[in-house]
Amino acid sequence: MAKSTSNTAMLEAATTQKILLSKDYLDHLKKVNDVFYDQAKIADQKAAYIFTFMVAVLITSAEGRNIFQMHRYMEGALPVVVFSAIMMAASAVALVSSILVVLPRRAKGSTSLFWGGWQKHRHEFTTAAETDDSHYLFNEYLSNIDNLAVIATAKYRFVTLAFRALLVMALAYLALLALT
Repeated sequence: MAKSTSNTAMLEAATTQKILLSKDYLDHLKKVNDVFYDQAKIADQKAAYIFTFMVAVLITSAEGRNIFQMHRYMEGALPVVVFSAIMMAASAVALVSSILVVLPRRAKGSTSLFWGGWQKHRHEFTTAAETDDSHYLFNEYLSNIDNLAVIATAKYRFVTLAFRALLVMALAYLALLALT
């Protein structure tokens, strides 16, 4: 088992060395890292737009405020009650999903590219810099991309849910406007 692990490590090191002979691969990793980072930021921006829109609708419109009034459910006509409940549930899902998008996340590991892991990786970084170790840079970018992929995937899962809930809320809102 130890020999197999050793052979795998040697094979990975040889593959990394081959890749590093071409600066294009390291440049590509840098670009992928930047794109994934931007995609995580864009998810946060989308969540902020959804949240802002939801709060604006719920606060500024009478129909938005009325979905939280108990008398609407006790005294209203059945279609108004149904669409009010749908709008209230959808708005709750959209608001919570938007908050979950921007919730701080961490991947299983960290790299020198993450401020929260800097203290752990500072010594490794300075040592690699002193020896001009390009393997270190390649592996840091690759690991950071893996982390960003996990984070962006989780964020976009909630962005998708928030957008779908927003759509349901908007349709229920339009139905309520037509009924009242």
